[in-house]
Amino acid sequence: MGSDLPPPAAAELCFENLNGSCVKISYSPGIRLILYIVFCFGSWLAVFGNLLVIISILHFKQLHSPTNILISSLACADFLVGVTVMPFSMVRSVESCSYFGQSFCTFHSYCDVAFCFSSLFHLCFISIDRYIAVTDPLLYPTKFTISVSGICVAFSWLFSIVYSFTLLSTGANEVGLEELVSALTCVGGCQGAVNQSWVLVNFLLFFIPSLVMIIVYSKIFLIAKQQARKMESMSNKTVGSSDSYKDRVARRERKAARTLGITVIAFLVSWLPYIIDSIIDAFLGFITPTYIFEILAWIAYYNSAMNPLIYALFYPWFRKAMKLIITGQVLRENSSTINLFSE
Repeated sequence: MGSDLPPPAAAELCFENLNGSCVKISYSPGIRLILYIVFCFGSWLAVFGNLLVIISILHFKQLHSPTNILISSLACADFLVGVTVMPFSMVRSVESCSYFGQSFCTFHSYCDVAFCFSSLFHLCFISIDRYIAVTDPLLYPTKFTISVSGICVAFSWLFSIVYSFTLLSTGANEVGLEELVSALTCVGGCQGAVNQSWVLVNFLLFFIPSLVMIIVYSKIFLIAKQQARKMESMSNKTVGSSDSYKDRVARRERKAARTLGITVIAFLVSWLPYIIDSIIDAFLGFITPTYIFEILAWIAYYNSAMNPLIYALFYPWFRKAMKLIITGQVLRENSSTINLFSE
């Protein structure tokens, strides 16, 4: 899916009988099949993987916590990427045409921007939540409550949706690029352009939460290291039951922070190349070849499919919940009270 792809076949039109139709770039049947398999798998995993996360947290009472409210809302954003963005981007990427009309193209762009920024803000709030939990695990339940978590969720969704709608509906992103937009406009196309001013705004909206997450998780891991050393030095001493409980809570919170830290790293690694390319493109006259843009966009999209895999690898409770859902045991009476934790 890179520069070593064979040259595409002779160009044809997206709509043969329409004037002003976009040029369609056709790849060989083998290449198209491979691309459809890769993209379909990512979309399928984003939809069903995140749906399992949402059902698990909503169904099992043991998982009703402020952190998990944020995680379920994050899974909802990734689920919507898999439903409203990835399938239609797949057709655009493989067929080089959009057959769904201009109105749907605009809706698709709204969803793309809104859901991806929503994921970023959710991850930022999750990192803050984990910092409080690790630094003060016993008082954490009184500091980061369900209400606080709900406010974070509301901000993540409302800000992202309002920003996306305002930017794209006003056409502010295309100011100064009228000639380029006119050249790109054709029947069967679904391409937009973002000018230098707004690409910098997008970068800041990405950079600031990312910087917060990097700083917070750096502090978390330093604190976790100090706590581990302290617990190790006390391992040969007799401690009271309250100290033992505190150690167990601290250990559990550190483990959760480590797993969610991996989720944050995965997000940054997935999205950073696309964000950097967007800046370079805006300031150097949109020189990125189409296939490079598509590769970077799909690396970013695939992040929506990665989180359920991370949870499955590092969260035993998610593996158990997933097994109960898939086997239909959640339909039994009182299944919501099943104990998902080994401890």
